[in-house]
Amino acid sequence: MSEPIVTPLGFSHVRLTVTDIRRSKAFYEQLFGMSPGSDFSDQIDDPTIHDDPWRTYGGCSFTFGGQTLGLRPVAPAGDRFDPDRVGIDHVSFRVGSVDDLHAAVARLDAAGIAHGDVTDLPPFGLVILSVQDPDDVNLEFAAPRP
Repeated sequence: MSEPIVTPLGFSHVRLTVTDIRRSKAFYEQLFGMSPGSDFSDQIDDPTIHDDPWRTYGGCSFTFGGQTLGLRPVAPAGDRFDPDRVGIDHVSFRVGSVDDLHAAVARLDAAGIAHGDVTDLPPFGLVILSVQDPDDVNLEFAAPRP
C-alpha cells in the first residue's frame, strides 16, 4: 500500500437531490425531530435560487453528530430515485443500539411511515431498519450487533 492521498475522519456532509423541498423538508423534520440548521427553502419560489450555491439552491440541511444531510431541490417534478444508476445507493445513519431501532419502528408506525423490518446482518456486524424518503431514496438506520 502507498501513502494515502487523504485520511478522512468521516463524512462532512451528504446532499440529496429532491423534487419537492417542502415535502422532503417536512419528512426529514418528522424523521429527525428537529428543524434544519440551514434553510433557504422559504425562497424556493425565487427564480434565481436554483443557480445560487450560497443559498444552497433553495435547500436546507440537518446537522447531527458533526455530520450534515442536505436537501437540494433541483430534480424535475415526477423524477424518482433509482439505486441502480451511478450515484448513491442508500444513506445509512448510525444509531446507538438495536433497542433504538425497535423504538424507531414504534414511532414510524405511530407516524404512519412505511418501513422495513429490523434485520440482522451478521456478516457486517450490523442490525438495520430501512425506510424510503419521499423521492424513494432508501434510508437505513444501523446499530452494532449486540
